[in-house]
Amino acid sequence: MLIRCPAKLNLFLSVGPIDHRGYHPLRTIFQAVSLYDELHIEPAKELGFECDDPSIPAENTVTKAARLMMEVADFPPIHVRLVKRIPSEAGLGGGSSDAAGIIRAAKQLMSAPMPEHERKAIAKSIGADVPFFLLGGRARGEGYGEKLTPLPSPNPPEWYVIAQPSDLCNTKSAYQRLDEKPYEWRDFPEDDILYNDFERVAPCGSLDLIERLQVHGAKDAGLTGSGSAVFGRFADEDLAKRAEAKMKDEAPFAVAVHSL
Repeated sequence: MLIRCPAKLNLFLSVGPIDHRGYHPLRTIFQAVSLYDELHIEPAKELGFECDDPSIPAENTVTKAARLMMEVADFPPIHVRLVKRIPSEAGLGGGSSDAAGIIRAAKQLMSAPMPEHERKAIAKSIGADVPFFLLGGRARGEGYGEKLTPLPSPNPPEWYVIAQPSDLCNTKSAYQRLDEKPYEWRDFPEDDILYNDFERVAPCGSLDLIERLQVHGAKDAGLTGSGSAVFGRFADEDLAKRAEAKMKDEAPFAVAVHSL
């Protein structure tokens, strides 16, 4: 069985004040895009995992999702081979999407359908972005990732170029740096503008790539998630492909994608 797990962009992301548990509520607009990890799933006697990226640890969001599914539902043991295409520590949601892919696979692996509330509860327990990947498309996210409102996806699809510098961003440390700075928890914008609080603490390499995307024709550009990946919006596929070719000479990772 093959499950494709898309990346996401945050078109808008504003971080709320830290709560008594040490978590931050968010306001964000998610957009799923056409950059995919792949889960190759086979029946097995016990849970197994392998990945073509040696930096991915043996215990990860995929194995966590599978173990949780096996604990609460009639989910069989599986062997998972993860083909990694979404960069790590980029703010693109790869690990969360992979976990959601395991939950989505339940429809084909289980003899009876899993109740929707159980799927959502497992997704939320793994990470704030995981519930969005069960929904996909474009959505407004509030709270701690569990409050999702579907939004119309662009038609025709919108084109972006994603680029990542050599700098990587650990999400926990990004939040810590943000907490050290004064900032305002913004409401959702009325206009279709890009905004991300984490640009205040983004690596210089990310900010440089935002400028380069605009030089190469992006209508606007910004950070996704807590970084370090950035993206630019382009008027059409041709302009995005041209910018992709130029950005490949300027960044360790660059790819043109479209909205889903």
